[in-house]
Amino acid sequence: MNRPILFSHPNKAQMIAHRGLSGLETENSAAAFVAAGQHPYFGIETDVHRTKDGQFIIIHDNSTGRVCNENLPVEETVFSVLSSLRLKDIHTGAWRQDLMLPTLSDYLSILRHYGKHAVLELKRAFEPEDIQKIISIVDQAAYLPFTTFISFKLNNLISLRTFLPHQSAQYLVEYSADGVLDILKEHRLGLDIDYTLLTGELVEKVHALGQKVNVWTVDEPKDAIALCDMGVDQITSNILL
Repeated sequence: MNRPILFSHPNKAQMIAHRGLSGLETENSAAAFVAAGQHPYFGIETDVHRTKDGQFIIIHDNSTGRVCNENLPVEETVFSVLSSLRLKDIHTGAWRQDLMLPTLSDYLSILRHYGKHAVLELKRAFEPEDIQKIISIVDQAAYLPFTTFISFKLNNLISLRTFLPHQSAQYLVEYSADGVLDILKEHRLGLDIDYTLLTGELVEKVHALGQKVNVWTVDEPKDAIALCDMGVDQITSNILL
Protein backbone atom coordinates (compact mmCIF):
# COMPACT_ATOMS: atom_id res chain seq x y z
CA MET A 1 0.00 0.00 0.00
CA ASN A 2 1.39 3.40 -1.00
CA ARG A 3 -1.59 5.69 -0.43
CA PRO A 4 -4.33 6.25 2.16
CA ILE A 5 -7.65 4.40 1.98
CA LEU A 6 -10.33 6.78 0.71
CA PHE A 7 -13.95 6.87 1.81
CA SER A 8 -16.74 9.26 0.98
CA HIS A 9 -19.69 10.73 2.87
CA PRO A 10 -21.90 13.76 2.14
CA ASN A 11 -21.03 15.18 5.57
CA LYS A 12 -17.48 13.93 5.80
CA ALA A 13 -15.62 14.86 8.98
CA GLN A 14 -12.27 16.61 9.01
CA MET A 15 -9.61 13.89 8.80
CA ILE A 16 -6.69 13.82 11.24
CA ALA A 17 -3.58 11.73 10.49
CA HIS A 18 -2.77 9.73 13.64
CA ARG A 19 0.90 10.14 14.59
CA GLY A 20 1.34 11.32 11.02
CA LEU A 21 0.32 9.06 8.18
CA SER A 22 1.38 6.08 10.31
CA GLY A 23 -0.30 3.50 8.08
CA LEU A 24 2.37 4.27 5.48
CA GLU A 25 5.38 5.57 7.42
CA THR A 26 6.91 5.04 10.86
CA GLU A 27 4.70 6.72 13.44
CA ASN A 28 5.65 10.12 14.82
CA SER A 29 8.55 10.50 12.41
CA ALA A 30 9.27 13.35 10.03
CA ALA A 31 8.55 10.91 7.21
CA ALA A 32 5.05 10.26 8.60
CA PHE A 33 4.35 13.97 9.01
CA VAL A 34 5.56 14.75 5.47
CA ALA A 35 3.48 11.89 4.05
CA ALA A 36 0.37 13.27 5.76
CA GLY A 37 1.29 16.77 4.60
CA GLN A 38 1.30 15.61 1.01
CA HIS A 39 -2.31 14.40 1.26
CA PRO A 40 -5.47 16.44 1.95
CA TYR A 41 -5.69 15.78 5.69
CA PHE A 42 -7.06 18.62 7.77
CA GLY A 43 -4.69 17.94 10.65
CA ILE A 44 -1.81 15.83 11.91
CA GLU A 45 -1.82 14.42 15.45
CA THR A 46 1.28 13.75 17.51
CA ASP A 47 2.52 13.16 21.09
CA VAL A 48 4.94 15.28 23.08
CA HIS A 49 7.08 14.28 26.08
CA ARG A 50 9.52 16.21 28.25
CA THR A 51 13.12 14.96 28.35
CA LYS A 52 15.22 14.78 31.51
CA ASP A 53 16.91 18.06 30.64
CA GLY A 54 13.67 19.92 29.99
CA GLN A 55 13.39 19.73 26.22
CA PHE A 56 10.39 18.42 24.28
CA ILE A 57 10.50 15.44 21.98
CA ILE A 58 7.94 13.61 19.85
CA ILE A 59 7.16 10.00 20.79
CA HIS A 60 4.04 8.15 21.90
CA ASP A 61 5.33 5.72 24.53
CA ASN A 62 6.97 6.44 27.88
CA SER A 63 9.98 4.42 26.73
CA THR A 64 11.67 4.11 23.36
CA GLY A 65 11.95 0.33 22.96
CA ARG A 66 8.92 -0.29 20.74
CA VAL A 67 10.04 2.10 18.00
CA CYS A 68 13.78 2.75 18.57
CA ASN A 69 16.99 0.74 18.44
CA GLU A 70 17.49 1.11 22.20
CA ASN A 71 15.04 0.99 25.10
CA LEU A 72 15.27 4.08 27.30
CA PRO A 73 12.78 5.85 29.59
CA VAL A 74 11.99 9.10 27.79
CA GLU A 75 11.58 11.36 30.80
CA GLU A 76 14.73 10.03 32.48
CA THR A 77 16.96 10.47 29.43
CA VAL A 78 18.55 13.66 28.14
CA PHE A 79 17.63 15.03 24.74
CA SER A 80 21.05 14.47 23.14
CA VAL A 81 20.82 10.72 23.80
CA LEU A 82 17.21 10.43 22.65
CA SER A 83 17.93 12.34 19.46
CA SER A 84 20.76 9.92 18.62
CA LEU A 85 18.40 6.92 18.47
CA ARG A 86 17.08 5.56 15.18
CA LEU A 87 13.55 4.50 14.30
CA LYS A 88 12.49 1.33 12.56
CA ASP A 89 11.14 1.29 9.03
CA ILE A 90 7.64 -0.23 9.30
CA HIS A 91 7.97 -2.01 5.96
CA THR A 92 11.46 -3.56 6.19
CA GLY A 93 12.05 -3.65 9.94
CA ALA A 94 15.45 -2.02 9.40
CA TRP A 95 16.79 0.81 11.55
CA ARG A 96 16.89 3.82 9.24
CA GLN A 97 19.59 6.42 9.63
CA ASP A 98 17.22 9.12 8.38
CA LEU A 99 14.51 8.34 10.94
CA MET A 100 14.88 9.79 14.42
CA LEU A 101 12.68 11.25 17.14
CA PRO A 102 11.61 14.75 16.04
CA THR A 103 11.45 17.74 18.30
CA LEU A 104 8.24 19.67 18.87
CA SER A 105 9.71 22.42 16.70
CA ASP A 106 10.44 19.94 13.90
CA TYR A 107 6.81 18.80 13.93
CA LEU A 108 5.48 22.36 13.84
CA SER A 109 7.84 23.30 11.01
CA ILE A 110 6.57 20.46 8.82
CA LEU A 111 2.94 21.29 9.54
CA ARG A 112 3.56 24.94 8.80
CA HIS A 113 5.13 24.03 5.45
CA TYR A 114 2.11 21.97 4.43
CA GLY A 115 -0.54 24.16 6.07
CA LYS A 116 -1.94 21.45 8.38
CA HIS A 117 -3.70 21.85 11.71
CA ALA A 118 -1.70 20.58 14.71
CA VAL A 119 -3.37 18.16 17.12
CA LEU A 120 -0.89 18.00 19.97
CA GLU A 121 -1.27 15.41 22.71
CA LEU A 122 0.27 16.26 26.08
CA LYS A 123 1.32 12.74 27.06
CA ARG A 124 2.45 12.94 30.65
CA ALA A 125 1.17 14.81 33.69
CA PHE A 126 3.04 18.04 32.96
CA GLU A 127 3.84 20.71 35.50
CA PRO A 128 2.24 24.08 34.70
CA GLU A 129 5.63 25.56 33.83
CA ASP A 130 6.14 22.83 31.21
CA ILE A 131 2.71 23.56 29.73
CA GLN A 132 3.78 27.20 29.55
CA LYS A 133 7.03 26.24 27.78
CA ILE A 134 5.15 24.12 25.23
CA ILE A 135 2.76 27.00 24.60
CA SER A 136 5.76 29.29 24.09
CA ILE A 137 7.27 26.95 21.47
CA VAL A 138 3.97 26.79 19.59
CA ASP A 139 3.54 30.54 19.89
CA GLN A 140 7.06 31.22 18.61
CA ALA A 141 6.15 29.16 15.55
CA ALA A 142 3.06 31.40 15.16
CA TYR A 143 0.95 28.25 15.29
CA LEU A 144 -1.40 28.69 18.24
CA PRO A 145 -4.34 29.60 15.95
CA PHE A 146 -3.78 26.31 14.11
CA THR A 147 -3.30 24.01 17.12
CA THR A 148 -5.65 21.87 19.20
CA PHE A 149 -4.22 20.56 22.46
CA ILE A 150 -5.47 17.16 23.65
CA SER A 151 -4.77 15.07 26.74
CA PHE A 152 -6.04 12.19 28.86
CA LYS A 153 -4.69 14.15 31.86
CA LEU A 154 -7.40 16.66 32.78
CA ASN A 155 -4.98 18.73 34.87
CA ASN A 156 -2.91 19.38 31.74
CA LEU A 157 -5.94 20.95 30.09
CA ILE A 158 -6.87 22.88 33.24
CA SER A 159 -3.34 24.33 33.27
CA LEU A 160 -3.66 25.13 29.57
CA ARG A 161 -6.86 27.05 30.30
CA THR A 162 -5.09 29.27 32.85
CA PHE A 163 -2.66 30.41 30.15
CA LEU A 164 -4.95 30.21 27.11
CA PRO A 165 -8.61 30.55 28.13
CA HIS A 166 -9.92 30.29 24.57
CA GLN A 167 -7.46 27.86 22.97
CA SER A 168 -8.86 24.89 21.02
CA ALA A 169 -8.55 21.88 23.36
CA GLN A 170 -10.12 18.42 23.62
CA TYR A 171 -10.35 15.97 26.50
CA LEU A 172 -9.24 12.46 25.55
CA VAL A 173 -11.58 9.73 26.78
CA GLU A 174 -11.27 5.94 26.85
CA TYR A 175 -13.04 3.15 28.75
CA SER A 176 -16.12 5.19 29.76
CA ALA A 177 -17.86 8.44 28.86
CA ASP A 178 -19.63 8.69 32.23
CA GLY A 179 -19.50 12.21 33.60
CA VAL A 180 -17.62 13.59 30.62
CA LEU A 181 -20.22 16.22 29.73
CA ASP A 182 -19.83 17.96 33.08
CA ILE A 183 -16.05 18.10 32.56
CA LEU A 184 -16.38 19.49 29.04
CA LYS A 185 -18.83 22.14 30.19
CA GLU A 186 -16.82 23.24 33.23
CA HIS A 187 -13.52 23.56 31.37
CA ARG A 188 -14.82 24.51 27.90
CA LEU A 189 -13.34 21.48 26.19
CA GLY A 190 -14.12 19.48 23.11
CA LEU A 191 -14.30 15.68 23.17
CA ASP A 192 -11.70 13.31 21.69
CA ILE A 193 -13.07 9.82 22.34
CA ASP A 194 -12.49 6.15 21.54
CA TYR A 195 -14.99 5.76 18.71
CA THR A 196 -16.43 2.56 20.17
CA LEU A 197 -17.82 4.57 23.11
CA LEU A 198 -19.61 7.15 21.01
CA THR A 199 -23.35 7.47 20.50
CA GLY A 200 -25.38 9.88 18.42
CA GLU A 201 -26.91 11.22 21.62
CA LEU A 202 -23.48 12.06 23.03
CA VAL A 203 -22.53 13.85 19.81
CA GLU A 204 -25.67 16.00 20.07
CA LYS A 205 -24.98 16.87 23.71
CA VAL A 206 -21.37 17.88 23.02
CA HIS A 207 -22.52 20.01 20.09
CA ALA A 208 -25.09 21.63 22.38
CA LEU A 209 -22.16 22.80 24.51
CA GLY A 210 -20.70 24.46 21.41
CA GLN A 211 -17.84 21.95 21.25
CA LYS A 212 -16.47 19.56 18.62
CA VAL A 213 -16.29 15.75 18.68
CA ASN A 214 -13.14 13.99 17.49
CA VAL A 215 -12.93 10.17 17.43
CA TRP A 216 -9.95 7.82 17.48
CA THR A 217 -8.57 5.58 16.02
CA VAL A 218 -10.76 4.72 13.02
CA ASP A 219 -9.21 2.62 10.25
CA GLU A 220 -12.23 0.96 8.60
CA PRO A 221 -14.33 2.88 6.05
CA LYS A 222 -17.60 1.37 7.35
CA ASP A 223 -16.86 2.69 10.85
CA ALA A 224 -15.94 6.12 9.51
CA ILE A 225 -19.16 6.30 7.51
CA ALA A 226 -21.25 5.36 10.57
CA LEU A 227 -19.48 8.05 12.61
CA CYS A 228 -20.11 10.66 9.93
CA ASP A 229 -23.78 9.62 10.08
CA MET A 230 -23.65 10.51 13.78
CA GLY A 231 -22.28 13.94 12.91
CA VAL A 232 -18.75 13.78 14.31
CA ASP A 233 -16.56 16.75 13.45
CA GLN A 234 -13.19 15.01 13.19
CA ILE A 235 -11.91 11.48 12.63
CA THR A 236 -8.39 10.45 13.65
CA SER A 237 -7.01 7.59 11.57
CA ASN A 238 -3.78 5.80 10.74
CA ILE A 239 -4.75 5.30 7.10
CA LEU A 240 -8.21 6.61 6.17
CA LEU A 241 -8.70 9.76 4.17
